[in-house]
Amino acid sequence: MLIDSAKILIKSGDGGNGCVSFRREKFVPRGGPNGGDGGKGGDVIFIADNSLATLIDFRYKKNYKAGSGKHGMGGDKTGKNGDDILIKVPCGSIIKNAETDEILADLVNEGDKYIAARGGKGGRGNTHFATSTNQTPRNAEPGEKGLEIEIELELKLIADVGLVGLPNAGKSTLISKISAAKPKIADYPFTTLQPNLGIVKYKEFNSFVVADIPGLIKGAHLGKGLGIRFLKHIERTKILVFLIDSTTIDYSNKYINDYEILIDELKNYNLDLLKKPRIICYTKIDAITKEQQKKLSRLKIHKSTEKIPVLKISAVSGENLNKLIALIWVKLHSSNKQHE
Repeated sequence: MLIDSAKILIKSGDGGNGCVSFRREKFVPRGGPNGGDGGKGGDVIFIADNSLATLIDFRYKKNYKAGSGKHGMGGDKTGKNGDDILIKVPCGSIIKNAETDEILADLVNEGDKYIAARGGKGGRGNTHFATSTNQTPRNAEPGEKGLEIEIELELKLIADVGLVGLPNAGKSTLISKISAAKPKIADYPFTTLQPNLGIVKYKEFNSFVVADIPGLIKGAHLGKGLGIRFLKHIERTKILVFLIDSTTIDYSNKYINDYEILIDELKNYNLDLLKKPRIICYTKIDAITKEQQKKLSRLKIHKSTEKIPVLKISAVSGENLNKLIALIWVKLHSSNKQHE
């Protein structure tokens, strides 16, 4: 089960207190101050780990606390620093302040780190307070308190390609045919209740990652259906493949309404999604007549005149799946060049 959000409470370590101490040596009746400083409190550090794929661990453990610094000691001995706490999160995790909703960090790549809460400084010992007029100071600083923050973790899947479509458009069937992913498949809406990732091989040594997003419906950007919870997972993708169920198309219509619904939902959620390269696929063409396939070729996709590659595919029969994979690879390659 993909857990893609969680709230936790973190606290950095308190700094150790400074020490009040004086030299006590034979033949030195009035030794000077020698109180050591307190140790620094430990930091709370998040690190991206490629071996993790979900935030499920944070559903069971909610509190994370770094070690506190030890107090200073006599003989100018500084207290030991508190231990840092390292919290591993999946690559693609966003660290947010739960109270202000401010994004603190976006850990995309393996090994990315973010110090979310620094430990408190150790207090100074009485050695630091000696002056010409006060050579026996009896005061020292307390250590600084650690920082306590409620953190919201949000996971956005890292995939090259996002499959977008209305419920039952054939996304799960497609990803199961072109990759080793095994999503739940059934002939009713909202079979997919969580995103699925699949690695698609192209030729001998190439591959890319495809994300199957649960079906969108009209009003998804407002939270209807399952949409708004999963739309975030296509924000990191490089290209989008729109899947339109050819068995539900009104062939007397001039335009493909399903595509307009999908475009509107993406636009209302995040306008930047429409800047991504797209491919449009009519799915399930094995289930329509030859006459309907001819009409499908004549139907316009959208009122705009944008030129987008269009394919007619069948995940069941395998028709044009190799063409789709090759087209995706070309699109990805050109998209990578644009970002270089």
